[in-house]
Amino acid sequence: MNKTLENTLLAAHSASLASLQETVQNCHACLLSKGRTQTVFGEGNPNASVVLIGEGPGQQEDETGRPFVGRAGKLLTEILASVDLQRDRDIYICNVVKCRPPNNRAPLPEEVKACSGYLLGQIAAIKPAIILLCGSTALKSVLGIATPISKVRGQWLETPFGDNTLAMAIFHPSYLLRNPSKEPGSPKYWMWQDMKALREKLNSLKAK
Repeated sequence: MNKTLENTLLAAHSASLASLQETVQNCHACLLSKGRTQTVFGEGNPNASVVLIGEGPGQQEDETGRPFVGRAGKLLTEILASVDLQRDRDIYICNVVKCRPPNNRAPLPEEVKACSGYLLGQIAAIKPAIILLCGSTALKSVLGIATPISKVRGQWLETPFGDNTLAMAIFHPSYLLRNPSKEPGSPKYWMWQDMKALREKLNSLKAK
């Protein structure tokens, strides 16, 4: 991440999630604001050890104002529950952009840039031990890594958020919906391995 974003992160330390959310609700920094029903800021435990970052809101998220509530969201909830993680108790979920891109396309670079301060502010306010980068857009937007998820998943990655915050790239649940096989070597198989690694890391952090 470049120096400008690092400076933005430092400046965001004093901002609370509540004030950030209010700012987002009134944001018109990019053209996505013109097509939204409402913003989708994020939800979950603001004191969570884990922050999960997705790409952007879909239609149901735009209608409800909540992240990951469609079919992909239901699958994500089940995946988290498989390693005893509850959305409202153990994790905070947000997206790279806070408004729905048209036709659920990937957000454009200028849209990601317009929202970057909000995302960095969320990370600064929560101070997670672990960041799950859900999909290639999140991986590239947060860490600047354009490598396919299949090449980096399962690895603990350093972040610019301090030595106490690690990241892992995971498959987006919408990708898993398109690839339902659970056979060894399949995306769902690797997701299960990654969730077990997440649970082990959380257990080790609690033991310290």
